[in-house]
Amino acid sequence: MGGKFGWEGFWGFRGPRGWRAGRRQWFGAGDMKYVILKLLRDKPRHGYEIMKDLEERMQGAYSPSPGTVYPTLQWLEDEGLVVAREVEGKKVYEITDSGRKFLEEHKDIVEDIFDRITDTIERTFGGMMADVNRALAQLGKTVYRTGWKADNDVRKRIAEILTETAAEIEALAKTTAGSA
Repeated sequence: MGGKFGWEGFWGFRGPRGWRAGRRQWFGAGDMKYVILKLLRDKPRHGYEIMKDLEERMQGAYSPSPGTVYPTLQWLEDEGLVVAREVEGKKVYEITDSGRKFLEEHKDIVEDIFDRITDTIERTFGGMMADVNRALAQLGKTVYRTGWKADNDVRKRIAEILTETAAEIEALAKTTAGSA
């Protein structure tokens, strides 16, 4: 039986970070500075919060790496657009007046970035399927995390549960189609 192993073998799922939405590049060169500034305009945050907030806003389809976020924060700080303060042992970044002015001057670019992201997320995960997509992503994560650690008996039971669940969903679809 041929096929892929690991995360890529599960239809549409690419592992613990969520759905594989093609190999698209979510942000163009230089876009991240606008995205981070917009997040910091809402409230001060540390780097990890920025990464988690972006991952959540993008429904797991993209999770920025520290290698993307921290150099961008450093650049923003060097340019005087943000300031870093030590808060409870963490470096928290806050937008400056210059950063607010910069965002306002580039308002069209910022809106375009967020509109593009919103449209892509909506096409990929949105509409009436958003809840189903989130639940399926969570199921995929749980199945793989549990399956990797489990013995063969547990893996067999997971496969049985998934087969039973698929049959229930198919029966639901048939019932729904018959009443439509």
